[in-house]
Amino acid sequence: MGNFELAQVNISRMKAPLDDESFRDFVGALEPVNAVADHAPGFVWRLQTEDGDATSIRAFEWDVRGTSGILVNMSVWTSVEALADFVFSGEHLAILKRRREWFHRVQDVMTALWWVPAGHRPTTAEAEAKIKHLRVYGPTPEAFTLQQHFSPAAAAHAGDPDWLCPA
Repeated sequence: MGNFELAQVNISRMKAPLDDESFRDFVGALEPVNAVADHAPGFVWRLQTEDGDATSIRAFEWDVRGTSGILVNMSVWTSVEALADFVFSGEHLAILKRRREWFHRVQDVMTALWWVPAGHRPTTAEAEAKIKHLRVYGPTPEAFTLQQHFSPAAAAHAGDPDWLCPA
């Protein structure tokens, strides 16, 4: 997309702590699925600690709501299509289909996408703001979903009511 890349965050409310036996299959799949993502066409970056641990990132604590915690996944991709190709294929899709074993079913928005300048790495504070925005306003050029997304040009003109361009 030239001067823009696609940031995404998805959060999940855990049914148990990650070290619980019920999470064994999920935790065992993390490294292989992340490796597939890291080499997927269009992948740019993912949130993780210096030692490569994505599960120890603490954010969205305001959204715990009596669960065992929030698991945060955040990454950057070259396009909506590249992200969707990864999300709905292979090893990731197999784990996605089992998500109800590990995570609470929720009605709240738990995933947000938004355009960032190429080279920018979003923070968890940005991601929290995007989830909150999407929960209040629904999909807009500022924060959107895989199902209803907007072009980088629309995001660049967000706030201008005379210029709205759904992708």
